[in-house]
Order: sequence, then C-alpha cells, then structure tokens
Amino acid sequence: MQKVVLPQRFFSLADLLILMLIGTVIYGLVTTGQQWRASYHPVTEIDLSIRYLPYYTILSGIRGLIAYALSLFFTIFVGYFAAKSATAEKILIPMLDILQSIPVLAFLPVVFLSLISVFPKSNMGLELGAILLIFTGQVWNMTFSFYSSIKGVPIDFKEAYTVIGLSRWQTLWKVEMPFAAVNLVWNSLLSLAGGWFFLSVCESFPVGDQNFQLPGLGSYMQVAVAQWNIKAMILGISAMVFLIVAIDFVIGRPALNWVQRFRLESIPGVTPAEPLMGVVLKQSRIVRWLRLLVRRQMFQRRMTHKMNKASQQHGQVEVLPERQLSPRAVVRRGQNVLVRMVNGILSSKYFEWLLFAAVLAVLLFGFYKLLKLLGQVNLSTWVILIRNTMWTGVRVAVSTLLSTLWTVPVGIWIATSSKRIRLFQPIIQVMASFPAPMLYPLAIMVFFKMGMSFDWAAGFLMMLGTQWYVLFNVLAGALRVPQELKYALELMNTPKWEIWRTLYIPSIFPSLVTGWVTAAGGAWNASIVSEIMDFRGEHYRTAGLGATISVATANADFPLLAAGLTVMVVVVVMLNRTLWAKLYRLAQNRYRMDL
Repeated sequence: MQKVVLPQRFFSLADLLILMLIGTVIYGLVTTGQQWRASYHPVTEIDLSIRYLPYYTILSGIRGLIAYALSLFFTIFVGYFAAKSATAEKILIPMLDILQSIPVLAFLPVVFLSLISVFPKSNMGLELGAILLIFTGQVWNMTFSFYSSIKGVPIDFKEAYTVIGLSRWQTLWKVEMPFAAVNLVWNSLLSLAGGWFFLSVCESFPVGDQNFQLPGLGSYMQVAVAQWNIKAMILGISAMVFLIVAIDFVIGRPALNWVQRFRLESIPGVTPAEPLMGVVLKQSRIVRWLRLLVRRQMFQRRMTHKMNKASQQHGQVEVLPERQLSPRAVVRRGQNVLVRMVNGILSSKYFEWLLFAAVLAVLLFGFYKLLKLLGQVNLSTWVILIRNTMWTGVRVAVSTLLSTLWTVPVGIWIATSSKRIRLFQPIIQVMASFPAPMLYPLAIMVFFKMGMSFDWAAGFLMMLGTQWYVLFNVLAGALRVPQELKYALELMNTPKWEIWRTLYIPSIFPSLVTGWVTAAGGAWNASIVSEIMDFRGEHYRTAGLGATISVATANADFPLLAAGLTVMVVVVVMLNRTLWAKLYRLAQNRYRMDL
C-alpha cells in the first residue's frame, strides 16, 4: 500500500488539523464547564435547528469520553484485583454479574435524585448523573474482558516472570497488560457503543412528576421523534455518525493499530496500514516540537539521576541534594515511594479482609433497606413480575442465540484477513456505536409494515443492540488465533470446515463466553427501551420485566422498581452460578492458549 505523506510546509495541513482538534477540545471543556456551573434548571429547551447541532454534539461527546475514562480506571483496578485475589474474586465477580444485568434505568432515580440533593444550586448534579449512567453502560463489558484476559495469561508466561523475579507492578505492565491489550481495546470500542446506546435515556427522562432534560444529541433526537420531524431526525442521525467517526479517527483506529504489536502471532508479509491520525501526528511540526520538549525534559531528569547515583557510589556528597532537585525530581521520588506502598498494601492479607468487611457492611445496610421496600409489594404483583421476567428471559435468550448464529462466522471471516479488517472495522464500529434506540422508530415502522406484532418486534429491537457484544468479542478472539497452526492445517490439506471446528471455534471460545455474558446483560438493559415505546402518538407495550421497570421509574413507584430489580437479580445469580460459571471454567481450563 502506498504510504500517505502530507505536504511539508512551515505550517502544514497536519498542523491545521492538530490546531482544530485542540481548539475543539478546549471549546468542549469550556462549554461543559459552563454547563456544569450554570444555575439549576432541570429542563432545557431543545432547538431543532441545525446551528445548535455542533453544540449538542460536543456536549454529548464530552460526557461519553469522561465516562470512558472513569470506566478504564475502574476496569484496570477492579479487574486486576478480582483476578489476583481469591477473596476479592468471590465477592466482585458475582457483584459485577448482577450490576451489568441491572438496567441503566434502574440506577437513574437513585443517581439523579441523590446528586441533585448534593448539588441543589447548579447543574453539576444532573451532569454527573448523566456521566455515571453512561459509565454503567460501558464499564461492565470492559471489566469482564480485562478480568478474563488476566486469568487467561498462559502458564509459560507465568513461569517466565516468576523465574525472572518481576514485581507485581512490573508483571502487570510488562506481561499482563500487553497480553490483555487486544481484548481490552476491542471491548473498549464496544463499551463506547454501550454508552451511546442509552444516550437518549441519560439526557432526557421523567421521574414521577419531574422531568429532566440536558442539552445533547440524545435529547435532540428524543424531541425530534416526539414531533416526528423527519428533517431533524436525519440531522440528528448524521451528527451522531459524525461524532462516532470522529472519535474512531482520533482514538479508535490509532489504538487498534498500536495494539497489533501485542498480538501473540504475526502474519508474515502483512504490515497493518498506518491510520491517518498517525500520519497527521508524524507530519505535524507542532507535535514534533512538543515531543522534542518532552524528550529534553526526560533527558535532563535521567542525567540528574545518573550524576546523583555516581556521586553516591564514590562516597561523595550528592551533586544535587533533594532540596536543590527540581520539583519534578522530587515528585518522581515521591511516586516511587507511593508505588512501593501500593504494592505492599495490595500484597497484604489485611487489606483483603478490610475490603471484605467494608463490602459486607454496605451489603447488609442495602439489604435492610431493600426488605422495607419489598414489604410494600403484594402477592399478585409478584406473580405478574415472575411472568414478565419469563417473557423477557425468552427474548434475551433468543436475541443472544440469533446474534451468535451470524456474528461467529462473520467475525472469524473478517478477522482472518487484514484487508477485511481494515475494510469492515470502521463500518462495524459506526454501526455498533450508533445508539440503537435512535433507530427504533424507523425499525418499528419497518416491522409493522411487515405485519409483525409489537410482541415479536420487541425481541428484534433488543437484538439491534446486543449483537455487537458478541461480534466484537469474536473479532478479538479470532485476532489471537495462532497463525502457525492455521498454516500447518492448510499444508495438510485440511478441509475448511475442519479448520473451523478444530482451530477457530476453540480459539475464540473464551472471548465468545465473555461476549455471551455481556450480550445477555446488554439484552436485559435493552429491555427497558425495547418493550415499551411511543410511536407516532400511539403507546405500545408488551409483557416483560423491562416494560415493568420503565413504568415503575416513570411513575416513581419505588417498591415496584425494587421488586422488579430483585427478581432480575435472582435470575441473574442463578444463571451465573449455573450456565455462565460452567462456561467460564470450560473456557479457562480446556480452551486456554498456552504456548
């Protein structure tokens, strides 16, 4: 492939793009700060004219990226701790299983009302609430992926870093993080899609007799659909596609290209194409100047450290005592001490027991409050809840099964060719990241034209959001298929179906299990917006737990909401203890890739 080279000028096109990107980020941060500091106004009037679209797009984009940063921090800390501590694993993994299956709408009343009470005079409570709800749509998939990757580090790797004598910190950054990088990046892209899925719910929603509406693309699309403004709907969809493509251009494609270096196997003769953003960064004089400035600072720090070390070895007085060191050198010494302290704390059994006691106290308090709410629900309501849960469970199972039937062959077919990866990755990224509820009005119109009832249509609406969880995990697993085994089977003239049965399917199985778990959780979440809908002045609702939770939230019926969530949690725990636990053990013991 011919290398793209931007023209070299004193002020090149690459510099212009970098300045535009920096300017957009600064404008977004300033605008977000103004929105957060504004006086409390729960409802914002949404203008459907095109000139407000950039403003709404930037606000939604900033919320999604802040939520992703929080999700990444949570993923690395909690996923690593759950994988390394048997005590934490027994507590955290069941909790994560339950939390990822609780619909976002269930967190909504508690999160928003609590934050509004903390920040009663500004919009900060509403903004933080929207970010936290987007966070709940992103974080679980990333955490499960990172946890399963750390647990699946090959035994040879573990023996190697044990013999070398690496510390926990060195093992994490030199062995475990590189091994988990491919799955983490792919699932990060999927989690961004999960955050966008509930954008409309997070930015515009009722709680009892109160309405809350934040400026953003989600609110824009909700108002456009309510007014059935076709022009505004097209503009909103176009703006959402632009936001997804822009994030993929700046973050997604460079991250996918960078993470290829951590693959266990490389395809001979195939070099991944450099993303356009990488070319821009290389050609930009501004970026080169910033890199040079950083390298000079790092060189000065290294030289200072070497001079001090040499003087200590010769028994001389330090050339630069600590009081004369630069502030950065002092901070670096403090960071080294902090790292040693953190390693010591994490290695301590007392920390595990302290964590266990804290979690147990919180659980007991929450259980007591829950029992008080459940005591207000009568027996007939429980019967209806169980019936509705069965209907939603059937839709979850069918949507996951149908998603698997097409994503496994398509995902393996795409991942086995670098050309197909480059061609389909951006298309899949846009399709997966686009909030499916924004397309529900168009999809339901098509389903009704086909003569499908809303009971059946609700299952297909649910599938629009869940199928991407399976596809992205299949892609991540297929990218780690050992190429030597593939070439060996081809040299032996093994039939293609046999290669798929003996190599591809077993290789992707651990990632596929993660995809099933997250897809099932996504399906339970999607039920709150797919089982109940207002379409062109008509109200549609089908029997299901998601519809029950949506109605309970809208009416501020907290006992019914607590009962619905309790039933869902019980079902999820049963699935975790039976089906998903067995599949995880099978994936880790029989289908792990030890070199």
